Amino acid sequence: MSEIKNKKPEGDRAEKTREALSRLRAGMAEVGADAVVIPSEDFHDSEYVNDYFKLREHYSGFDGSAGTLLVLEADAYLWTDGRYFLQAGTQLRGTGITLMKQGEPGVPKLMELLRERIREAVGACFTVFMDGRTVSSTLGTAMKNSITKEGGKAVLDRDLAGECWEGRPELKATEIFELPASSTGMTRAEKLADVRAEMAKYSADYLLLSDLMETAWLFNLRASDIDCTPVFYTYTLVGKDSLTLFTLDGALPDDIKAELKAEGTLCCDYNDAKMTVDALPDGSRVWVDLKKTNYAMTSRIALTCDIIDRPTPVEMMKAVKNDVEIASTRNAHLKDAAAVTEFIYWLKQSIHSKPLSELSAAKHLDDLRFSKDGCFDLSFPTISAYADNGAIVHYEPTPETDKALAPEGFLLVDSGGQYMDGTTDITRTIALGPLTDKMKEYYTLVLKSHITLERMRFLAGTTCREIDEVTRKPLNERGLDFNHGTGHGVGHILSVHEGPNFITKGPRAASEMVPGMITSDEPGVYIENEFGIRLENEILCVDETDSESTSGHDGVPKSKVLKGAGSSNRESRVYAFEPLTLVPFEREAIVKDMLTDEEIDWLNSYHQKVYDMVSPLVPKETAIWLKDAAKPL
Repeated sequence: MSEIKNKKPEGDRAEKTREALSRLRAGMAEVGADAVVIPSEDFHDSEYVNDYFKLREHYSGFDGSAGTLLVLEADAYLWTDGRYFLQAGTQLRGTGITLMKQGEPGVPKLMELLRERIREAVGACFTVFMDGRTVSSTLGTAMKNSITKEGGKAVLDRDLAGECWEGRPELKATEIFELPASSTGMTRAEKLADVRAEMAKYSADYLLLSDLMETAWLFNLRASDIDCTPVFYTYTLVGKDSLTLFTLDGALPDDIKAELKAEGTLCCDYNDAKMTVDALPDGSRVWVDLKKTNYAMTSRIALTCDIIDRPTPVEMMKAVKNDVEIASTRNAHLKDAAAVTEFIYWLKQSIHSKPLSELSAAKHLDDLRFSKDGCFDLSFPTISAYADNGAIVHYEPTPETDKALAPEGFLLVDSGGQYMDGTTDITRTIALGPLTDKMKEYYTLVLKSHITLERMRFLAGTTCREIDEVTRKPLNERGLDFNHGTGHGVGHILSVHEGPNFITKGPRAASEMVPGMITSDEPGVYIENEFGIRLENEILCVDETDSESTSGHDGVPKSKVLKGAGSSNRESRVYAFEPLTLVPFEREAIVKDMLTDEEIDWLNSYHQKVYDMVSPLVPKETAIWLKDAAKPL
């Protein structure tokens, strides 16, 4: 079987990219632009974007979700991260664009290269164009200051790349729908009251919500303006006694608009948001998160108002799920577990009898998900990475990179769904046949790290960074590590990547883990040119302070309590984690002697729970296989 199917001719792709760049450079010459910076984001710093905002893809041919393009008079450069080195290298071929591998030794950052070009323009003002609506206020300000300091000129109030895009897709609204009370647990009025109470603490006259997930959560509304994230393009302006919702024309059905109006919400056109903030009373104190709100919008507010720069109160409110949201999410995970379990059984049966590839396997899993009640989208494009492709962190298969599967080694599958009752994210590394001793050893080490996090107990005040350090120990003790976060927050029928709960080494790990947060647990090992292993569950932070049992929620003896640095002066509340994901691990990949008795007990207890809850939801032949896959070690 060919490893590449339905591949778009490389020459066609490269030719279209070169033509698009030629039109952009003609536009640059007309306005005196020496450089154009084209990010991947939309006006709201979204991870995934509407087709209207895919300028970077249009001008580069690279369709990964992350990257920044710099177009100069005679050359161009694309920065992206390690997930996309292979894909970008293939898709940029023949375009004249140089791939800049972020984080690699000797690879300059965007601003470093720009500063070099500005200095080379002796006696001339080097002018850089960038749409200030597509970068955060924090990033836009830093770039403008850096360019100006070097003697260049930064133009952030014109979408030059958009003007030069012939046939640019329209930004059309999808219809907004309301979530049932069985999924939300709180009314709009209750949420708004909590938000205004927080505003009062900081003497804020207004709160501007730019993050699309925050408005969707506040209003209990969803839509499909963006793939994988059920949101709609919007701004929300909360006043002490006013509430204004800005949406695209045609987005709000008449019945929902009537409900909002009756509740005191003023519904306005999306494009009127800038005029509304222009008209705010002089000297108003406006709460804005500058890291999430675009440069163009915050620049307007700062002309006449005082800005309170801090994360909005909605960020934490939506991160800490209420009891109804948690119960609803459990339902989503049961359906998702059935889909993934059916997929693993199908894969293990089919690998010996039919030709399969990364993409065909991913499509089958996607189809199984969509067959489950209430699944209306994926939570991100399915990652299906076989053999050495698994060593590329968050590799995404494309027609150009699609690899045929064989009945041996590992297939790493990272996937998730958007259900009417929750958002899921799971990774399983699946044995397609015989494994080497090295594969088994490393799989077991990753599993040990995974179990370490799931069994962890810690005092209130413990930070995500402290949790990360403990989780990595089983791998670190063997000289291994992984270059990504251990876990990220997961939204409720929202973004699969949600803060502030990021279990990682970096600066985002300073926040505390608190009950109600749902986070991923996904350690991994990636051996270049060989294989990759990642094991991921979603886990719920719970309060175990008042539990008198000597065992945790999983029936396994409780682990020692982690005392974080921030917990010394806090009330001694003890928190722990409960797994929401219910899919078996690979028994044939586990070296039992490498696990402690407590780890074995946890795994056996988890697998029994998986079988008890999932077997009634899958076909008979899958349930028979599941019983064997989930039997005690």
